[in-house]
Amino acid sequence: MTAAVPGAREVRAEDAFDVARVAAWIRAQATTPEGLDGEPEVRQFTGGASNLTYLLRYPSGRDLIVRRAPAGTKARGAHDMRREYVIQSALAPVFDHVATMVAFCDDPDVIGGDFYAMDRIPGVIPRSEWPADVPLSPEQARELCLHAVDVLAELHGIDPEAAGLADLGKGAGYVRRQVEGWSTRYRNARTDDVPDLESVMAWLDAHQPDDVATCVIHNDFKLDNLVLDADDVTRVVGVLDWEMATLGDPLMDLAGSMAYWVQADDSEEFQMVRRVPTHLPGMLTRDEFVAAYAERTGRTVTPEQWRFYEVFGLFRMAVIAQQIYYRFFHGQTTNEMYALFGPAVQIICRRLDGLVEQGDS
Repeated sequence: MTAAVPGAREVRAEDAFDVARVAAWIRAQATTPEGLDGEPEVRQFTGGASNLTYLLRYPSGRDLIVRRAPAGTKARGAHDMRREYVIQSALAPVFDHVATMVAFCDDPDVIGGDFYAMDRIPGVIPRSEWPADVPLSPEQARELCLHAVDVLAELHGIDPEAAGLADLGKGAGYVRRQVEGWSTRYRNARTDDVPDLESVMAWLDAHQPDDVATCVIHNDFKLDNLVLDADDVTRVVGVLDWEMATLGDPLMDLAGSMAYWVQADDSEEFQMVRRVPTHLPGMLTRDEFVAAYAERTGRTVTPEQWRFYEVFGLFRMAVIAQQIYYRFFHGQTTNEMYALFGPAVQIICRRLDGLVEQGDS
């Protein structure tokens, strides 16, 4: 019997699709069609809150992952399935932590919108809690964090032009565009039950540094987007969820990653927004992760310099959570999980206020 895949559940009614039709299309278009005969069993991953992700399990034993955009109003430029597919296809020859792409579809008659299929990377994916049946000593936790630093630094060291990704971003001015862009997104997605964050946005605008470099960045590099070797959980074998990847400033990528890095000594309130098991014994603290990254890449990041990136990373996380909550608030989804993002935004806002006050003192 094929082992169950953690996180894969019955498909929600509002996210269901014609399995036979999609399977037939994939079989006809796949770059490697072997093992795609018959109709697959379909399950849905419930951990994410942006693009929809499904597991297709074929009678042959081959597993595919299908990614598609959700229904409802979307932020402009988000949920670009073609872009995700192209990025991973281009990275494959120079970065061995991406899945093998199988097919991309832009025919809306197949599933209702763009989607792509890729081979599943087997392994352990840490969710909000570490899998109970997977041992992790403090020494292993530390080693895992250091390997994650290595993978992020490796990604940032890729030559975009050599990888065929030179046109992925807009060049210099990334920090400025991000501050302006995420501020606009928050104002557009704000509901009347969350703070306006105008003081935080003004602080970011006044304190933004110049770009330190332009490189390939993932923009959502956190533990639940990493696949770990089941036989050695300190080793990263895959990086998932390339929805927001682009060319940009590497410290902004690190900032986004550290926003999700809730550590053991954080406040009880902030622990409530933890979505990955970065609180476990042996896990690096945020400061240790940043220091390890700086050492690995040869970049200097002082605590004073890091304050901007910490505030920006948390602000960006608040915007992402608010955009998700916006869909629930306006009845664009019936998924009750999305209701939790409203209180999360308020918790992040209170932390932001404290950091900004500290930075101005």
